[in-house]
Order: sequence, then C-alpha cells, then structure tokens
Amino acid sequence: MSAQVAVVGGGLAGIRAALDCADAGLRVVLLERRPGLGGATWSRSHRGLHVDNGQHVAMRCCTAYLDLLERIGSRDRLALQPRLEVPVARPGLPLAWIRRSRLPAPAHLGGSLLRFAPLTVPERLSAARAAAAFLWLDPEDPSLDEQSVGAWLRSQGQSDRVIDGLWDLLLRPTLNLPAREASLALAAKVLRTGFLDRADAADIGMPRVPFDVLHGQPATRALSNAGVELRLRSRVDAIEPARDGRLHLCADGTEALDVDAVIVATPHDVAGSLLPAEAGVDALALAKLGHSPIVNLHVVFDRPVLDRPFLAALQSPVQWVFDRTGPAGLSEGQYLTLSLSAGDACLGESRERLREIFVPALGALLPAAREARLVDFFVTNEPRATFRQAPGTRRLRPGTATRLPGLFLAGAWTDTGWPDTMEGAARSGARAAAAAVAGLRTAAGGRMPEAA
Repeated sequence: MSAQVAVVGGGLAGIRAALDCADAGLRVVLLERRPGLGGATWSRSHRGLHVDNGQHVAMRCCTAYLDLLERIGSRDRLALQPRLEVPVARPGLPLAWIRRSRLPAPAHLGGSLLRFAPLTVPERLSAARAAAAFLWLDPEDPSLDEQSVGAWLRSQGQSDRVIDGLWDLLLRPTLNLPAREASLALAAKVLRTGFLDRADAADIGMPRVPFDVLHGQPATRALSNAGVELRLRSRVDAIEPARDGRLHLCADGTEALDVDAVIVATPHDVAGSLLPAEAGVDALALAKLGHSPIVNLHVVFDRPVLDRPFLAALQSPVQWVFDRTGPAGLSEGQYLTLSLSAGDACLGESRERLREIFVPALGALLPAAREARLVDFFVTNEPRATFRQAPGTRRLRPGTATRLPGLFLAGAWTDTGWPDTMEGAARSGARAAAAAVAGLRTAAGGRMPEAA
C-alpha cells in the first residue's frame, strides 16, 4: 500500500498539491469545507446569470497556473492575448494605451510609455528612468521588503501624478494595495517578472467561462481520474501528531483520519487555527499578514456599452471594467464587472450608494452607458481577498515545510516570492507536493512504497 497524504483545502493550491501527489503514486484524500472546489475563485447563479465572485486574470508569465489549467483540461477556456494591449479610459478624453511592441525586453514597452497620454512628456521620461531603475532591484533582497513602493518611487523623482497615473495602474490590481503602501520587494517582482524581463510576460488572459467551469468542475474530474478521494463539505477541526509518527486529523467534530503526511492549503487565518504547536509556525505572524479586500460591482445594461473585453480607468473611482456577457450567459444587453482592488473605502457602503457613485462614473468613461437603461446592479464583496502585501510581509510568510515531519503548507500566503495571486497559489501547491513526496521517500529509505 502506498503512503497516504491528506490535503486540507480545495483551492488552487490544494488542487495542484493533490494532483501532484497522486501523480507521484501516493494515495490522496482532499478535504474541503465548501460544497465545491476553487477556493477564492467561485461562481453562483443570480437571476439566471452565471456570476463569478470577482474578476481574476492571468498573464503569460503565470506558468504554474497555466500548467494547472492544462493538467485539469481547461487551458483552452482561458483567452490569452497574442500581444499585451490595455486601453486606459479617462472621462471625456480619448483612450490611452499600454501596448508592447515587437522589440525585445525591456524596450518592448518603451514606445508605449513615451506616448502615454495621461502623463506629460517630462513625466513620461521620469517614469522611463524609474522603470530602468527597477531592473536593478532584486525581488529576493530582504531589504526591499522593508520599504514601500511609494517611498522608493519618490526617491526616484516620481511625482504623485506619475505614481497615480502609471505605477498604481500597474501595481494595485496585482498587489491589492495602493502602490504607495505596497512592499517594494513584491512590486519589483511584479514589474520585473510581468513587464520588464520578458517581452511577452504581461499578455493578459481572461476566462471564457465562469470560474466553476474553468476551475471547480474540471478539477473535480481530474482529481477523480487521478484516484484522489474527494471529501466536500468536510471541515478539518485539528491536526495532531500521532504516536506512531503519522498525523491525526479530526474532521467534522467526530471523524478521525490518520495519514502519513498532511498539506494544509487553507487561507492563512484558518491554517493558524489548525496547526499544532509542534509545527513551529508562528500563528501571531500569520495573523499579522492581515487582509485586503476586493469589491466587485456587477452592472447589467439593456444594450452594449463597451466594445472591448476590458479597460482600465484613470481620474475616476472606476479602476478596471470587464465584459462578462458571454461567460455569464446573457443573451441580450451587456453585463460588466467593475473590479475595485484595495476596496476598503467601498466595503461598508450600501448597494444604493455604490450605484449612485459608479453608474455615473461609468457613464463618464463610456458615453454609450449614458443612453443605456440599467437593468441590474449588485455587489459581491471579498473582505479577505488577499493578505495585506505591505512592507514587512516577507518575514511573516512561512515556508513550505514545518518542524513537524510530514506536515507541509501551501497557499498564496506562503513564501513563494510571488504576490497573493492564482500563480502564487499554484506554485505553492507544487512546492508542497514536491516536499511531501521527498519527505515520504526519505522516510521510506529512499524509495516510495508501491501503490496498491
């Protein structure tokens, strides 16, 4: 009989960890407290529409995430741009663009930056100098994580207008914090890996289907085909070391499960309550990671008002707008999602107040929206969308292994070197699985026990 691994949590990290462990010949059981898989990416029905909890996109540099989609058979359900092209709207003004050329990195964005209309010519030159300075920053340098992006940008001569008009546009959606408040190390990771080191890295991928169809349903099939035992609606209450060197899980208040290894792939606050003292993980440090919210506004019009898949916005309370008409299954009109990263200010507002603010703001960006009839407006809040990716974050993020043999951690909040993203989650799951397989192989004297 092969060794048995329990994966706690059915988000992207848990899915990847379970599949990799099963592919290595282990017996795997995945326990998820919700009725379906997908973690922070989920869908629901609303008045006949297939509605995602929010808008997530990928980029071509998200190789672990793209590999996961390939593994579960849904890679073709993500539409990836052939070349980066981001329209940027401002009230009453023509669109500006962030585009990449055919030049090699980092020159591929030079022309776009030097023509970026929201900034003056001197501001564009200043931004280009700061972009070049980012190339000299090492995201792995611990000292960078003690600084904010805002302080560093100001040291590079960046004005508030440049920070708000360019750097916040690029960084806020990925770090889920205003650029001024975010960790310089994570910002350097985003800008170097996503925009500067490779020409095609930032090409954007958007789901063609709801998240349940992109992640949850195909992952369920892939796990089943791989022989993973899937236990949904199964809440793990505690993880304890057993006397025989195995690990003991208490689930749903009564059920017990003894396994050879456990991968905890829950949110960080849940993990802090599950891990035994023997694991040596600082629960206080996990709590200090905190949370940063994302607020999503769902707007349905009686006619099309946006003639492109998405756009970014400046000089507006609107940040990013996505057309989700097709994936939602809307046959008439247009369904838009407005994604508000670091949405603390909107989190406590009523639906009516948000409608009063954002529908006119959308009309200021999209003239066609002024003439269209508003059919529906609703809100989904993710108060704990990501951890707070501020300076000092790196020292709070634990590694994959713990002090307790056989107990490993996965999740975008672990120390992947990446921000809290789908890519970070997928990478963490792969790392945790590799560590679990290596640990079990070592415990078995250098070879994995044969599968039954």
